[in-house]
Amino acid sequence: MNKAEILAPAGDKNSVLAAVNAGANAVYLGLKAYSARSSAENFDYENFEEIARYCHALGVKVYVAMNTLVKDGELDDFIVSAVKAWNKGADAIILSDIFVGKFLKESCSEMVLHLSTQAGVCNAYGAKLAKEYGFSRVILARETAIEDIEEITKIIETEVFVQGALCTCFSGQCYLSSFAGGNSGNRGKCKQPCRKKYSIDREGFEESAYRLSLSDLSVGENIERLISAGVASFKIEGRMRRPEYVSAAVKYYVNLIDNCSTDSDFSDLKRTYNRGNYTKGLAFGQDKSFLSPQVQGHIGEFVGVIKVENGKFVCICRQNFTKGDGFKILRNGKEVGGASYLCGTKNGFVLSTKARLRNGDKVFITTDTALNARLLSAEKKLPVKLEINLISGKKAEIFINGMAFYGDKHLESAQNRPLTVEDIKVAFKKVDKYPFEVRFLGVNTDGVFMPASELNALRRTSYGNFYKSITENFHNIITPNFNFSQKISEKNTKVAAICTNLHNLNADIGILKLSDFNSDISALTKGFKGEKYLYIPPYLTGKEIQEVKKIIPFFDGIYSDGTYAIALAKELGIPLFAGTGFNISNRIDTALCKAEYIALSKELTVSEADKISMGNTFYLTAGDIKVMDLIYCPFEKKCASCDKRENYTLTDENGRQFPLRRYGTGACRFELYNCASLASETHTGALLDCTLQAEPQKLIDICKSGRSLREYFKSYTRGHSEQSVF
Repeated sequence: MNKAEILAPAGDKNSVLAAVNAGANAVYLGLKAYSARSSAENFDYENFEEIARYCHALGVKVYVAMNTLVKDGELDDFIVSAVKAWNKGADAIILSDIFVGKFLKESCSEMVLHLSTQAGVCNAYGAKLAKEYGFSRVILARETAIEDIEEITKIIETEVFVQGALCTCFSGQCYLSSFAGGNSGNRGKCKQPCRKKYSIDREGFEESAYRLSLSDLSVGENIERLISAGVASFKIEGRMRRPEYVSAAVKYYVNLIDNCSTDSDFSDLKRTYNRGNYTKGLAFGQDKSFLSPQVQGHIGEFVGVIKVENGKFVCICRQNFTKGDGFKILRNGKEVGGASYLCGTKNGFVLSTKARLRNGDKVFITTDTALNARLLSAEKKLPVKLEINLISGKKAEIFINGMAFYGDKHLESAQNRPLTVEDIKVAFKKVDKYPFEVRFLGVNTDGVFMPASELNALRRTSYGNFYKSITENFHNIITPNFNFSQKISEKNTKVAAICTNLHNLNADIGILKLSDFNSDISALTKGFKGEKYLYIPPYLTGKEIQEVKKIIPFFDGIYSDGTYAIALAKELGIPLFAGTGFNISNRIDTALCKAEYIALSKELTVSEADKISMGNTFYLTAGDIKVMDLIYCPFEKKCASCDKRENYTLTDENGRQFPLRRYGTGACRFELYNCASLASETHTGALLDCTLQAEPQKLIDICKSGRSLREYFKSYTRGHSEQSVF
């Protein structure tokens, strides 16, 4: 078995250097466009090629993240960009669009593709589909259970997050930033509304707090369980974080795997970034520290408590700190304010702060300047063994790790001061910009003449050619023809409705969304006129799928927001309605998605949707807008005091109210909906989400009649139907 890969984030060049120097086996980074972390510095092609060569010289792989939703107008440029990144040295391209990936692999068989966590692979069906479509690795959804990880690793190579920020919504299904603020997380523009304060109308949760903010992930020693499960790569999140965090996180996991970890490694990690004192994550079940409702940002590591002495705020502490160090003060678990080191005292040190501190307040260090300097001082070098022969009458011979390089002219004997062995060693100890660690196997000369300028030029040329040879891109340059046209087909005039009860409803297609998978199916579908589809959530464990299979025969097909449903529907031989969560956004998607019906992305305008519409496509036209799928309990799993309600209301600091719906799959899951209902228009099939609607038939009838949908709603939003999302 190969040694596990530690994969580090690289938002900029300094983070690449920190990752490599700390011992990372691979880094992942984004280009200036099509990166899910568009706020990171990212790389242009020239800088990327330079970084790729540097990493390859030191045996580190480079993966390029192009994991955003791609609209049809961007498609050609996206494909050209992916090929260019590959040609300039990427070891793999990370994609979230599984259909574009399938097309790329069929067009460029050499290209190595990794399927992004944004694709939501969480069970064996998703893994089988990824492998069938040509992906060599899946980056698993952060919510994937350990039992499913074990199954997936038998099918395809896996990459799992072990450290860093957690998204509150299930991977690839978050639209809160998009609809609440106009900035799409699926396009790398997330404004993190989940890190804001909310209240929930349940006893004990009415106080405004960070109700959706999760602690940072840190699996720590549980990585051994993941290694046993067969995981190939361990991913550290953080392309927006500082180089010292990257260094500390890499060092922590490298040492864990090498069985030489110390308490100081974890201390270093906490001091560089620590939100919520960490959670082990959902792979191992929701723990008590999963949510971080009181503190949203970096809290660092606890170092002491406050004692007020003569009007000064003294931190009682035995550790040594210095000017430039920063601190955060907590009182009863809540942040009071920030502080900085002022001066030392007998029992600790004095803090400078604008906050009014009290005895007993807890002090956490968030910026440790000495630690940061130490973390960034490490340097990884490539050992180079030199043999140099400068003999009169011959061309200079330079052997670097066995590779031969020669001067461009025959050397002459010196008339005055001959070149000495020491002169040659001094010159070649200078490695210029290259990460070399020089060792001399032999230096031979018979007293030739060579000016210092020529000797230095010989060194630069030899090192440059050696570096180029070991970092050369060994990919065959891809220059395929990417012409892809879409077939024009008739307009879809059907109306499909997602409802929690289909009893006596009349629609072309009814999609039953159950509140409990043990519900009475016959009662909920009695009298329905039309095709019946079962809504299955974007996240299901392998065990849950086996239970859902028992009720699928009562329906004509399945509707799902998870692409794993393609493989499931194929196995069962039933029709599939590909939901809005597939994020179908371009002509490749509509052409390669082999489903009976296809819902286009709800982040497309009507105009954008029209350009890729076909006879089986639908557009979310009216009703509710699901903006999040939560695979955890936002009530901290306080089951004993749970009121078991199906519907709650999440209220933000501006008074906007977002419906929160509970449903059951054997475990409690939740859906969050937009604060305003949708009333749009479409020129393709109309998809209505009536999950929360009191009169779904009335909405269906209005839609079928062609009357304005806006007469149904007291207040509404047009969503993204008119204005393109960023």
